[in-house]
Amino acid sequence: MCHERGQKKPACGCGLSTAQTQLRRQYELNRRTPGTAAAVRNRVSASSEAPARSPVRQQGPVQETGSEEVDPELSENCPEPNGYFADAEQCDKYYQCRDGQITEKLCPDGMVFNDYDLEQEKCDLPFNIDCSKRPKLQTPIPSPHCPRQNGYFASETGACDKFFYCVDGMFNMITCPEGLVFNPRTGICTWPDEAQRTSCTSEDVFKFSCPKVNESEAATHPRYADPDDCQFFYVCINGETPRRNGCRLGQAFDDGSKHCEWARKVPDCADWYKDRLTDKQLDELENPPTPKPKPANSPSKVSRRRPSKRPKQPEAE
Repeated sequence: MCHERGQKKPACGCGLSTAQTQLRRQYELNRRTPGTAAAVRNRVSASSEAPARSPVRQQGPVQETGSEEVDPELSENCPEPNGYFADAEQCDKYYQCRDGQITEKLCPDGMVFNDYDLEQEKCDLPFNIDCSKRPKLQTPIPSPHCPRQNGYFASETGACDKFFYCVDGMFNMITCPEGLVFNPRTGICTWPDEAQRTSCTSEDVFKFSCPKVNESEAATHPRYADPDDCQFFYVCINGETPRRNGCRLGQAFDDGSKHCEWARKVPDCADWYKDRLTDKQLDELENPPTPKPKPANSPSKVSRRRPSKRPKQPEAE
């Protein structure tokens, strides 16, 4: 039953739709949650001399209840007359309030509402927004290689280093740099041990396992030569997780000294670049020409260009 005339309206008044009730509940929750725009605004108002405002319109003059007052200008349908507010349950749904009128809106498929600023209407990628408290999403609209219309998605074939960037259902395949894999939790290419994908572990990607070492040696992140490529080597993080690194062109990893050296000085890799670089090219890499320094106080060159002739001005009559 609705309130009688002259009585105070309840916080979630009669006649509100389910969406409006959820919106008000989410707004009140945000007011008490540190880090949200509403919470920041609430702290500012609480620290000022003016009493806090309730988001419910009251009939008649402003009434005070303890330390709170109710602003008659605030709409019964919206937490504030103007702004954008997240849905309480669905991460890609939000509400626009303009002059107290509420409009339900939906982000493009694959994107979610960014509720960090009540004054900004912004949909963002799920990697950038915490949807743990409002996990529901709209029904997906899939297309080839795109589980949803927008976003970054791992390859269906299981290829660790490939993923699809989808915009409005149109895909573009992207390949990660060598040694990295696509991380579906962050939407970027990372080391395999950071991505933590099944069948895309460091051992799966590199086909290399770090030898067992004692704790003191493991703390140094030991290095090991790539058995199949003289230019590359593996760094075993904490002695356990391999990451592949490489030397400069013309160099090879010396497993004895544990650092990169010119390939012709590493006995096992002296001919590694034989079919790729000539001896002259290797010489230039090992001994690059030194640029000649400019002589000090050298006279500046005088321009030899002739000044352009000005067109004759017509004589005045």
